[in-house]
Formats: sequence, structure tokens, C-alpha cells
Amino acid sequence: MKRLAHLRNSQALILTFLSMLSITASAAGFALQNQNGAGNGNAFAGAAASAEDASTLFFNPAGMTYLPEGHSLSIAGTVLNRSVDFSNAGTTAMPTFALGNSGGDGGGTSLIPAAYYAYTISPRLRIGVGLSPTFGNKTEYDQNFIGRFSGYFAEIKQININPSIAYRLNDTVSLGFGLNYARNEVEFRQMAPVAAATQRIARLEGDDAAWSYNLGAMFQVSPDTRLGLAYRSRLKFHLDGKQDIQGVLNRNIKAELETPDNLSLALHQRLNDRWDLLADVTWTYWSSIKTITATSATTGAPVAALKFNFRDTYRVGLGANYRMNDAWKLRLGTAYDKTPVPNAADRTMTLPDADRTWLSVGARYTLSPQSSLDMGYSHIFFKKVSTERAVALGGPFTQTIRGNFDTSADLLSVQYNHNF
Repeated sequence: MKRLAHLRNSQALILTFLSMLSITASAAGFALQNQNGAGNGNAFAGAAASAEDASTLFFNPAGMTYLPEGHSLSIAGTVLNRSVDFSNAGTTAMPTFALGNSGGDGGGTSLIPAAYYAYTISPRLRIGVGLSPTFGNKTEYDQNFIGRFSGYFAEIKQININPSIAYRLNDTVSLGFGLNYARNEVEFRQMAPVAAATQRIARLEGDDAAWSYNLGAMFQVSPDTRLGLAYRSRLKFHLDGKQDIQGVLNRNIKAELETPDNLSLALHQRLNDRWDLLADVTWTYWSSIKTITATSATTGAPVAALKFNFRDTYRVGLGANYRMNDAWKLRLGTAYDKTPVPNAADRTMTLPDADRTWLSVGARYTLSPQSSLDMGYSHIFFKKVSTERAVALGGPFTQTIRGNFDTSADLLSVQYNHNF
């Protein structure tokens, strides 16, 4: 009974955390790069080798062996503001319906919270736990948007609990392992033509929980050089939900969503008493997402399909830290993040992803020997991209949406760290 009550309390915590979030993606696809506040100042370059505070638990659990002995706590929040503007470039009209408008700003402002705790069992052995949203995206246009028959609203919310353990084998090698319990909620809306000149809101929604794992290793190859290697496995969700077309139908559905695994290789290089160099390359295997097919929960017949045709991608980052004095450490960084969207035909209205470049600055201020405060700011430049998305909703109701997306994002982070 106690275990059951504990599970219910954990699920209640996750649902409460999810209800706080209104997230727009900060990494390629619908991944969230902002798993802490400190890394934002370096564009998260070298995150799998940094091991500066308890948030290393997410990027590389082996990094916990580099933390001060005792308790380590990091609490972070990032405000993310994204702008998504669509301009029409020859969209065909859905038969018997007005074309519509540009949809307004499809982006918005989001809060991305995260918290991490690590504890020393022995000089070689550490344990910890993290709580953060690992994937998420929200895009919303006006209901009279030109692309409304393809989709005008989509939201993905995923919160992750990550208990972890790390062990230092010797002065050179540390290893880490983590389990991940993730809760995912998905909602998608589009307009559906139900008769000539009559449209209704069509909604798909579902949720599920899943387990996965992550691995990490740290290699202190010299007093000044540290390498980090980290892998995070896929999560497979068996979503249960509903399909609803306003005033027409309401039925239970099932769908499968597999979020991708990723592998990161990172470097932390101490150049001298003032400067550190950070670098990383990360591969994300987005090709696990091709088409998400919703099926009837009673018959198993397909009732809707969301086509993405994602491809595998990479991210590269380069950053630096400058120790100005005993109190201040300054940060800067840049990164290039490749989109998983292969072409204009596969670029959806609600995930109009594009290649992006980060420019970041930040600082750490030491409040006392036990506590510090991190601040970071990033601007993300998105490549201007187009869409040529075909919509076929049965009978004469077909359309090709042609247009261009102009996207940008700003991220402001704060993180408090405490050792005791």
C-alpha cells in the first residue's frame, strides 16, 4: 500500500509539473536543450563534460563524481520566447472555403523549470535525481489560419524523472547510469471540412508514461583535459486518447510515439588559470519518427496519420569560460543545430522546424563557498524555410499549402546552486 501511495504521489507531482508548462522547443525537432540554467550561457557547448553542479546528472551522470562531497542542489528556470511568422506564397484554397489569414504569431512564451539533487555515498560513489521536461513544443495560430486544415495547434509536454548513480573507478575514469520515467501528453488540432462551407474543430489527444535509461562516462585524460561521453535511450509511448470532431464524432484512439535516442561527445579543456574551452558534438536519431498513426481503440483501424519523415541530425557547440576573479565566471558560446525535417513537403504547420544557430552569453556569481547563481541568455537564429504541404481530407477536400516561415527565439535562464 505504501508503494502504491508513493507511485500515486509521484504521478501527481508529474501532472502538476506538466500543468505548469507551456513549452516551445529550443533544440531541433521538439527536443528541449534547456535542461539547466548554467549551460545556457555557453549554448550548452561541452555540457556532457562540464560537471560544474548537480545538473550534470542530466547531461552526463558520471559528472556527479566531480561535485563536492555531501549534498548538491541545483534549481533552474528558463523563460523561452519564440516567434513563428508564416507568409503565404501560393497556397491553393480548400474547395468551398475562404483561404484564410497568415495565422498571427504561432510562437509564444514558455517557462522551462528543472531541478537536480546529488548526494555522496562514499568518495567514489554518488547518487542523485533530476526532474525536467525533456521534450516539448507548443505552436498555435488563429483558427482562420491558411494552414488550418493541415493543423493550427499542437502541443507536446513531456516531464522526466531521472534517478542516477555514478562511480569513480580511478583518477581517470568515472561511469554513470540513470533510469528515466517520463510522462508524455500530446494534443493536435486542425479544421475538418464536414460539408460545403462548413468546418469543425478536429482534435487528437493522448498520453502515456514510459521508461528508458541513460549512460555516461568521464575521462580525465590529463589535469587540464576532460572528455565526456553520454547516451540517452529512446522512449516508446503507447498513447491512449480521443479523437473528436466537434458535433460529428468522439471515439477512443491509440497511437505510438517514439522519442529519439542521442549520443554526445564533449570536451572540457582548461587553457590556463583564466580560460576554459568547451566543445561537443551530439547525434540525435530522429528517424525513429516517420508517421504517427492513430487507430481506433475498438477496431484497430487507422483513423488519422501525422506524417513527419524525420531524419537523423547532429549538433555542434563551442564555448568558453573566463574566470574574472574569485566571485565572477563569465561564459560565452555558439552552436549549430541541424533540423530533422528533410524538405518543404514534410514541413508541417505546427512544427515548422529549421536549421538554427545559437549565440549565448552568461555568468556565474559565487555567493558564498557553498552557493552560486548562474545567469544565461541565448538568441537562436533560424534559417528561413518554406513549406509545400499537401492536405487530402477525402473527396474534393484537398489543398496544397505553400509559404515561408520566419522564426526566432530568445532564452533567459537563472539557476541557483547550493552545496551542504
